[in-house]
Amino acid sequence: KAIMEKFGPQNVNEHYLEFDTICDATQERQDAVHELVENSSDLGLDFILVVGGWDSSNTAHLLEIPQHAGIRSFHINRAECISADNTITHRDMKGNIVTEPFIVDLDKDVIMGVTSGASTPDAAVQDSLSQIFLLKQINDATAGGKTASSSSSSSAGDLSFQQERLARQLAQP
Repeated sequence: KAIMEKFGPQNVNEHYLEFDTICDATQERQDAVHELVENSSDLGLDFILVVGGWDSSNTAHLLEIPQHAGIRSFHINRAECISADNTITHRDMKGNIVTEPFIVDLDKDVIMGVTSGASTPDAAVQDSLSQIFLLKQINDATAGGKTASSSSSSSAGDLSFQQERLARQLAQP
């Protein structure tokens, strides 16, 4: 409006240019996710994890990139979205919050790509990775999800207890 008042409506295009921009950090993350997607077969990716606020459009776009390529991917806003019962609560591309089975085969090595929104604290990413590592350790410690006292898989409560115990063991020097 100020440009039109100063130069007149007929001269706006000579004095005003509008274009889409994103910050460098966001562009770098998008480029990295595109690279993960392009190399997903060679890398053998099981999934891509996107960590960041559910209300961030830039973070939501990081999910869209692998989703449009048909790569299994999840957008979580905090580590607690990854549960000890091997489920993940995540935001889908339509904005719905859904819970579903997470790691398909805990008995094999898990290969994942990880990214985060530009303003997501590093600690949020580290906490999310820790949840995955603990989930894997619980499975390894219970011989494929079976406890020594039972041949059926553990309940979520038992797994939470085991996860807490493993976390304490890992924290000890």
